[in-house]
Amino acid sequence: MAYFLAAISLGFLGSFHCIGMCGPIALALPVHQLTPSRKTFSILSYQLGRISTYALLGVLFGLIGQSFALFGFQQALSVIVGSLVLLVLLVPQRLVNSFSPTRQVYAWLARLKQHMARLFQKRSIASFFGIGLLNGLLPCGLVYVAIAGAIAAGSVWKGMLFMAFFGIGTSPLMFSLSYTSHILSVRVRHLIHKAVPILTGVMAVLLILRGLNLGISYISPKLETNLQDTTARHATLKCCHKP
Repeated sequence: MAYFLAAISLGFLGSFHCIGMCGPIALALPVHQLTPSRKTFSILSYQLGRISTYALLGVLFGLIGQSFALFGFQQALSVIVGSLVLLVLLVPQRLVNSFSPTRQVYAWLARLKQHMARLFQKRSIASFFGIGLLNGLLPCGLVYVAIAGAIAAGSVWKGMLFMAFFGIGTSPLMFSLSYTSHILSVRVRHLIHKAVPILTGVMAVLLILRGLNLGISYISPKLETNLQDTTARHATLKCCHKP
């Protein structure tokens, strides 16, 4: 439970951090001339599209985590992922900014924006959903942190839920931004922006604790240590149920 609470909290506070990427799209949604009910449904469709993309990413990266878990590497993976997230937090921002995308990334982003521009012109519920789907594919550092959590979840189902909760957490601000065309005061935004690295660090620590197998309910539960342990347990259960 604490794991998914971290996901939704990361999404909520992180939505203030990601306004620079998603904010212009949320503000540009052509909904302001619509009736209140249609405006609401259009924005909700956009939000559902973003959450759907995040959930699909959770399935993909949850599958990667599940592959590690099947071979008994889930604990080590959780510690490694948590440590990498902490390392990224400690790296000076100027070093991060020194790495620029390749031409291939620029070309891919250009095509993505072209598809979004065409959907903006249609102004249907389905087109708003499509805009949200594509929006979820835009590069975002906070989404990468959430993906790390999905990998460490160790299963497709948990990875999907983790990313879905993350997406749900981002929705209140994005919905408000699209509906009212304004956000909280600059001072409040600044305070929450400063809280994002702290929450990211908390999630990284939770990942590390989860991998340490300390036997703490919800935070660091006991996990199967390897594939042989799982096989042996299943064999014992099968033997015990023989007539």
